[in-house]
Amino acid sequence: MRQFSYVVAILFTFLTLGSTQILIGQNKLTLDPGGDLVSRYIWRGTNFGNSPAIQPSLDMEVGGFGLGAWGSFSTNDANFQEIDLYASYTIKELVTLTVTDYFFPDGREENNEYLNYDNDSTGHVFEGMVRFNGTEKVPLYVFVATNFAGADAKKANGSLQYSTYIEAGYSLKVKKTNLDLFIGGTPNNPDTENGETGFYGTGPGIINIGLTATREIPITDKFALPIFTSLMVNPQQQNIYFVFGISL
Repeated sequence: MRQFSYVVAILFTFLTLGSTQILIGQNKLTLDPGGDLVSRYIWRGTNFGNSPAIQPSLDMEVGGFGLGAWGSFSTNDANFQEIDLYASYTIKELVTLTVTDYFFPDGREENNEYLNYDNDSTGHVFEGMVRFNGTEKVPLYVFVATNFAGADAKKANGSLQYSTYIEAGYSLKVKKTNLDLFIGGTPNNPDTENGETGFYGTGPGIINIGLTATREIPITDKFALPIFTSLMVNPQQQNIYFVFGISL
């Protein structure tokens, strides 16, 4: 409970700071704190915690470079926590290259060995992603994300097999609502005979189909509250998820 209180305090401290902009040479550096409140944390077709979650974020950008941190903290189980660090570079607003360090601390443990980067025992998962962001005329995005180190599935013979996720999406607007349609899957065929099921599922297939609707609810003349609703289906797990969230 104490750790949950710390997370809430940190989140609202970030929100009260607001967005900061500093001019560095010809480039503008932006520092944006924020966060989401979601009814359930669903990521790439997988459920991470059977309760609402608080998801703080902190993003810094200058030129085409970006650094940031993102987290998710379940409100009823300290085991469902995540803290990610990432670095990105965007080329002419069309293509973004990102490296992410995923880490899943256990709030019930005093020592989560965060600084342990040994590939055989670390709790980190490192991912590289290439994303085509689409254009104004063609609002279609496609990305390929592959784990390249850390706590991912490994074959029994010792050779490494890291998981890959591929997603495509299309954006459109219906009156005042932004609608994003997406489909994602994995090509991996894990070594299930030896107990390795992979990071995303039991084999190759579609694991994430759905849509997200986003709109802003006017609160005052100068402030509107962004809300979103996501409906997602994981055909491989035969699960469906319906999530509501508020962005701050």
